[in-house]
Parts: sequence; structure tokens; C-alpha cells
Amino acid sequence: QVQLVESGGGLVQAGGSLQLSCATSGLPFSSYAMGWFRQAPGKERGVVAVINWSGRDTYYADSVKGRFASSRDNVKNTVYQQMNSLKPDDTAVYYCAADDRRSWYGLFQGDVDYWGEGTLVTVSS
Repeated sequence: QVQLVESGGGLVQAGGSLQLSCATSGLPFSSYAMGWFRQAPGKERGVVAVINWSGRDTYYADSVKGRFASSRDNVKNTVYQQMNSLKPDDTAVYYCAADDRRSWYGLFQGDVDYWGEGTLVTVSS
């Protein structure tokens, strides 16, 4: 059974930082591209960041470039997202996602094989 479990969400003031983690089990993690999506109240879920199987190739939505950074540990089967300079507009439920292709391209297009249950990030002004 595949599981993706996010953690690290919470309440933070604008300008602050958080690090999200997504621990996975039940899949050959090092063969999967991983990504982070978010859904704000009243809005559709959208991609935030994606990372290829090795961790050496990443891509970010324009709204978070320069502020967010994704990384992964293929020994711990975990993907991370460091979020800096947080803004109130970053408030959302953040979801971890996995795609069984090594490249992140499909994931960036929304082609997701597995989802986590999400973790809430609230940024106060």
C-alpha cells in the first residue's frame, strides 16, 4: 500500500519560514518524480514545485521561485520543501504528489499517480 504523509505545516507570520516533509512508503521512491501542490480556499489545486528522481532537477511555479526549494532523500524516501519569505497568499493546504516517471515534466502537467492527504500552511499578515 502506497502512503505519502506530509508534515511540517502550521501557522507562521509573513516573512517567516517553514519546512514541509513528505514521507513515503510502498513505492520505489528513487524511481518517482515528486512534487508539491497547493490549494487555497476557493481555488483550484495547483502545482508549486516538482523534483526529478535524483533531486538534481527541479522546477517551480513563478509565484514561489526564489523563495521555495525542494529536495529529496532517496535513502529516507522523503521529499522536502523549504519555504522562505512566506506571504499571506501562500496560505493553503499543501499536498505531496508522486509520478512514476523519473522526469518531473508529467507531474508539472498534473499527471499524478499518488497524493498525500495534505498539510495546512497558514501565513498571517
